[in-house]
Amino acid sequence: MGQRISFEQPDGKTAEGYLAAASGRRRGGLVVIQEWWGLQDQITGICDRLADAGFEALAPDLYSGAVIPYHDIKSADHEMNALDFRDATDQASRGAAQRLLSSGGKVGITGFCLGGIITVLGACRIPELSCGVAYYGLPSPDDYDPADIRIPLQGHFALEDNWCKPEHVDAFEAAVAAAKKDVTIYRYAVKHGFVNEQLPHVFDRAAFDLAWQRTLAFFGQHLD
Repeated sequence: MGQRISFEQPDGKTAEGYLAAASGRRRGGLVVIQEWWGLQDQITGICDRLADAGFEALAPDLYSGAVIPYHDIKSADHEMNALDFRDATDQASRGAAQRLLSSGGKVGITGFCLGGIITVLGACRIPELSCGVAYYGLPSPDDYDPADIRIPLQGHFALEDNWCKPEHVDAFEAAVAAAKKDVTIYRYAVKHGFVNEQLPHVFDRAAFDLAWQRTLAFFGQHLD
């Protein structure tokens, strides 16, 4: 189990988040970015899983303590749309990367839904990162340039997704290929949110296990 901590952003302001210390030998650090529900138990649980695998994991709280109930899609949408994604990337997320880097070793990033967007933006904008894994979330093509991606990326996407749509994933894959970036895309015949164990109507154990195996292998390759 981890703990709530405070850490400094590049602008000198204080951010908060959930930090899970690595179990056994520390293999690197990982910034973990929340879904649109906020920093809830699913995300802190992901941090704990990563810690069990040997990675120190820090999830910045991008909603300043607000956690949205799963049934309240309207409020989740409101919170996400009110978020300044560039600021969340450049300040809280980069501050988390700097906090992890202070412990030594390399640092990566991963995120889910909303967090997938910030993972890709972070791959362009956070110089402390060595790699990233995005789950079912991509920024608008107007918000970044694939040519600016500076780290290896892995992406996990659902084929039955009305939010991060398959055609958007196809366009992203084509754009990063054209830019000759180190990006690997995996697709699963599941629904958006398939990693979230707290949402039984979308959670898929087989897809989760396969994606998680690929994720840990990727982080081991680039961080350990």
